Amino acid sequence: MSPRRPRPSTANQHEGWDVTGSSATVGGTTNSSAVGSCAQTNGGSESVSASLLETAIAVAGGTALASPTRAASALVTIRGEAFVGGPSRSSKKRKSERSEPGSGSSGVLESYFARGRMSDIGDERVGESSASLGTQNTRSNNAADAPIVDEVNKEGSRSTGNLGSPRSIASKTMPPRAKSTTNARSQKLSFRPYKVQPTVDPKLFEDTWENVLRVAVNAVQGSRGTSYSYEELYGKVEDICRQKNAVLLYSKLEQECNLHISSQIKNLSGQYVQDEDFLRSVDRCWNDHCSQMSTIQSIFLYLDRTYVVQGGIGDRSLWNMGLRLFGGHFVQRVDVQRKSIAGVLSLIEKERNGDSVDRLLIKSLVRIFTAIDRYRDSFEKPLLDASERYYQAEGSAKIQELEVAVYLMHVENRITQENERVNFYLDPFTRKALIPCVHSTLIAPHVSVILEKGFDAICNDHRVEDLSRMYNLLRAVSDSSQDSPLMQMKASFSAYIKRVGGNMIMDTEKDADLVQSLLDFKKRLDTIVQDAFQGSESFVYALKESFEVFINMRQNTPAELIARFIDNILRTGNKGFSEEELEDNLDRVMTLFRFVRGKDIFEAFYKKYLAKRLLFQKSASHDLEKLMLEKLKMECGAVFTNKLEGMFKDVDLSKDIMASFHQHQSSVQKLKDVDLSVYVLTLSYWPPTSKVEVTLPQEVLELHEIFKTFYLSNHSGKQLTWVHSSGTCLVRALFPRGEKLLDLSLLQSVVLMLFNDTDELSYQDIRNALGMTEPELKRTLLSLASGKPTLRVLQKQPKGANVEDTDVFIYNKDFEHKLRRLKINTIQVKETKEESQQTTEKVFQERQLQIDAAVVRIMKTRRTMSHTQLISELYDQLKFPHKPADLKRRIESLIEREYLERDASNAQIYTYLA
Repeated sequence: MSPRRPRPSTANQHEGWDVTGSSATVGGTTNSSAVGSCAQTNGGSESVSASLLETAIAVAGGTALASPTRAASALVTIRGEAFVGGPSRSSKKRKSERSEPGSGSSGVLESYFARGRMSDIGDERVGESSASLGTQNTRSNNAADAPIVDEVNKEGSRSTGNLGSPRSIASKTMPPRAKSTTNARSQKLSFRPYKVQPTVDPKLFEDTWENVLRVAVNAVQGSRGTSYSYEELYGKVEDICRQKNAVLLYSKLEQECNLHISSQIKNLSGQYVQDEDFLRSVDRCWNDHCSQMSTIQSIFLYLDRTYVVQGGIGDRSLWNMGLRLFGGHFVQRVDVQRKSIAGVLSLIEKERNGDSVDRLLIKSLVRIFTAIDRYRDSFEKPLLDASERYYQAEGSAKIQELEVAVYLMHVENRITQENERVNFYLDPFTRKALIPCVHSTLIAPHVSVILEKGFDAICNDHRVEDLSRMYNLLRAVSDSSQDSPLMQMKASFSAYIKRVGGNMIMDTEKDADLVQSLLDFKKRLDTIVQDAFQGSESFVYALKESFEVFINMRQNTPAELIARFIDNILRTGNKGFSEEELEDNLDRVMTLFRFVRGKDIFEAFYKKYLAKRLLFQKSASHDLEKLMLEKLKMECGAVFTNKLEGMFKDVDLSKDIMASFHQHQSSVQKLKDVDLSVYVLTLSYWPPTSKVEVTLPQEVLELHEIFKTFYLSNHSGKQLTWVHSSGTCLVRALFPRGEKLLDLSLLQSVVLMLFNDTDELSYQDIRNALGMTEPELKRTLLSLASGKPTLRVLQKQPKGANVEDTDVFIYNKDFEHKLRRLKINTIQVKETKEESQQTTEKVFQERQLQIDAAVVRIMKTRRTMSHTQLISELYDQLKFPHKPADLKRRIESLIEREYLERDASNAQIYTYLA
């Protein structure tokens, strides 16, 4: 029977083998735990050189001296001979060196190591070897029972497991020359086969399992100590596996673990304690199981690596076997599983209520369900059901108690908490079901309440962050359907814009500030769409559509007010604004202009204001005027701005005409000291102006005639019409206190020229002399006599803010001013409703002509069309707002004028008459 040979789980060892013929090189390494040896079987030789034994023992001893705590020894047993030798090789190399049955050499080479301690050599002797080795001579084969080594330190016993002192071994068994491990020696070895094939004790497995391994497993499970070290237990597991008993060993171990796990979980089933105490018991049982299985796996590591892993049955690893057994008994004990789940859910609910709980305990318990693969089936579904019930109750209560903005913040906090909960102790895959559960219970059932109760208030306060939160939460519960929460929010957004914008448009008292209010309103909504609604295309479209609806509630008025607002910008220029800010304002105004349907109304008023800026030189910047014209051209096309561009061309052409006029000698001589400047305007480009009747002084009539003669001499066939209301004059006035240059309108100038012959005139005298209309004359006199006190060149008797028919006007002899050149502005009369209505009526007349032209153009191409088709074509071609009734009236007018006729058999069909 072979002696007991403990082995370590791992060994740091090096060995050199050089086997040639009948010689072998035995060498040791300088590693602190390495021993080297070599053996070779050589036919039937029965002698072993004594020096080889000495060398091997010297190597063992020298190594032990270098590292006493990791001393190593090996017993090489060969059929016919035995000696102490070096470390074991790998299992593959060992198998390759075993002699096949029937060969000349059937020796078996085995070596065993122990990490730090060896418990089975001590003073034990080898009795089955057929020869023993002495120090110098080879003994005969009859001395089979002689000990191999007689001088091994007998102090080392099995109880201590220590191999005697390496130093004493070396001194008793080796000559001094053999102590060096660095000089390898080549010796001839001869081996002979065993006479009797060695066999394994059939009771070895049962004895080892019952007396050693099972006891060790029970000790681990009972948290007790064992008399065997882990290295010894590992070696015994390896021995059993090498004897092809791995399957039986696995089965025995599984049965033992099954009994222990069953008893532990059964103990949990009988506990009647509070929920948290019970959970701690379950957690303690689980942690003990993990710790025990980890230790058992370390002891049976050789079994785990060879039988399970290398055998291709990884799901039956010892660790998985423990999980399978634990999970099976845990599931079978329904009361344990149910109480565990209920306890964990109770702790989670307490945490949701704001109570402090042991999160590490929850995490450990949840890991049990994950480890035994019961998380999805046994735990996740109850968790989601409990979460749904909890948040349904909370949502119904909170939506009534809290404001919408506060409620949305509460929901967002809940989602954040659930995400943290998943990150800390729940399975990551639970997030996909848990977060939608929160959305579907706290948001989806209360969408209508959220929008009706809080959307308008949040928009009015411009709380972008709250709107963003609402958008994100509603989007999380929305789909592609038309009645989804996000589409409901879009509808609320459109309704809010139409309601607020409609109130602004219909408030006639605030027309003066309407455009600026609309710009501010649009800017706020753009910020909401971009920052809160993340620039969503559907919300951008809703904004544009809603603006177009409410801004056209008052037909024509928004177009007129926008034109007036642009006129104000172009008059003041960059006063108080940088060029970038000014251009930005124009871009924003153009955005409003896009929503206006009556763009022809805007064109009429814009042309009217542009004429005043150009003729009276009120424009702040010519470049700014050109920029605005380019913007209109890009927006509406070249046809829209054709007349506006013609107005600029007339102004430029007039400058060239006047340059030629001043170079004309005969004309210049007739002017004498007068500097004349005339604008020649194309009637079709410029807006119509009210004709002012006035009797001009002879001096002015002479100037008109001089220019008319010059112009017609160069432009035959033309006809000039003088527009007196748009003329200006620079008059030299001689006052007793100094000479002044007065910048006046033509009408102001002709009034003052009446006082060249007298110092006092009545209102009736002035009216009879000039022949002006009463409103125009009164405005002119008020600007001269009742304007700024420092600019009153006339005095009115009696004083007052209005001009009466009995008033008298006196030349102001005491007039003085520190400036030499003064500008006396005419009294600007706000455009009356009648004048605005006249402009609108002219636009309507132009629209009728455009409708007529479109009908004739279409019918001339088609020749015959039904009424429905004709109306549809007109809708496609006409760019201004129109009603079907207006179109029908224009068609009837064309029939009366014999451009069209109805079909005799069908009155709904029209035929074009060539």
